[in-house]
Order: sequence, then C-alpha cells, then structure tokens
Amino acid sequence: QVQLVESGGGLVQAGGSLRLSCTASGSIVSIDFMAWYRQAPGKQRELVASITRDGPVYYADFVKGRFTISYDNAADTWYLEMNNLAPNDTAVYTCYANVLVPNMKNTNAWGQGTQVTVSP
Repeated sequence: QVQLVESGGGLVQAGGSLRLSCTASGSIVSIDFMAWYRQAPGKQRELVASITRDGPVYYADFVKGRFTISYDNAADTWYLEMNNLAPNDTAVYTCYANVLVPNMKNTNAWGQGTQVTVSP
C-alpha cells in the first residue's frame, strides 16, 4: 500500500504565499507521476499542476506564473509553491501520485487534502 501525507495548508491574505508538501510512503518502486488537485466549495475538482519523474511539467492556466511544482526524488516528496494567492484560490488541495509498486503494477494514491484559505 501507498500512503500520501500532505502538509502546509492554512490561512493567508491575498497576495501571500504558501508551500504545500506531499510525502509518499509504503511499498514504492518509483513515483512516476505527481500532481496537485483542488476543489473549491460547490465546484468540481480540477488539476492544478503535475510533474513526471522524467521532468515534464503541466500548469493549469489559472496558476501559471504563480505556482511552482517540484519534487525531491530521494525523499519521495513533492511540493506546490503558491505565490500571489487570491481569494479564488481558496480550496481543498489534494496531492495525487501514480506509483509503481513491487508487483510491477502502477497504482493511484491520493492524499487526505489540505485546506487553503485566502482572505481578501
């Protein structure tokens, strides 16, 4: 089994910054794909950013230039650096990974979600 544990959410004023972390543990051969999703009240979950083990990075248009996704392969941890936050960034942010496990199959893993609240 693979577990993802997030940290770093909280309350920040508009224009401020937060850094989210997601650490994977368990039976992991490699983490092939890492991502951050968010879901605001009354809205569908949306992909914020993603990164692969080989490096290609994706950002949703609404965060380009403000958010940065990165990962530490040795620590099985990835991050979402969020700058210039706005009230409409308020949401529950959840990390996701596609992980290669010892039976050489890929499995999906989700974090528990962390609340990010941006005040005006």
